[in-house]
Amino acid sequence: MRESVQAEVMMSFLVSEELSFRIPVELRYDARDPYAVRLTFHLPGDAPVTWAFGRELLLDGINKPCGDGDVHIAPTSPEELSDVHIRLQVGGDRALFRASAAPLVAFLDRTDRLVPLGQERNTGDFEEHLDEALGRILAESKQNEQNAG
Repeated sequence: MRESVQAEVMMSFLVSEELSFRIPVELRYDARDPYAVRLTFHLPGDAPVTWAFGRELLLDGINKPCGDGDVHIAPTSPEELSDVHIRLQVGGDRALFRASAAPLVAFLDRTDRLVPLGQERNTGDFEEHLDEALGRILAESKQNEQNAG
């Protein structure tokens, strides 16, 4: 059985109202950590930066503004499925990205075929590897803070 889903999408990194540029972003979902998705941003001149957050947050953010804390996701137009803003924040530093909703929906559909939404607890060894998964997420979070600082 396949244990992960990957995709690459192009997103706009919105530096300011006047300046943005397109960057490749890798999306990854692993059945061993069934609640999280990982986005790895490849910014020019910098080492790749990976953010992990809830799969459900990404799904909900495509349709309505959501997110507390460091990750906020919202559709650019609530009336139609078009683009999505993803805002990431570490301390006072913020980064805003714009992505087409279609490849995000396609990616989430593939994750749902691997582990249906709401069935995450039923993925055999999830409970067994919960501490390992939490440790990995915390380590990634700490690394993101160091990269931003």
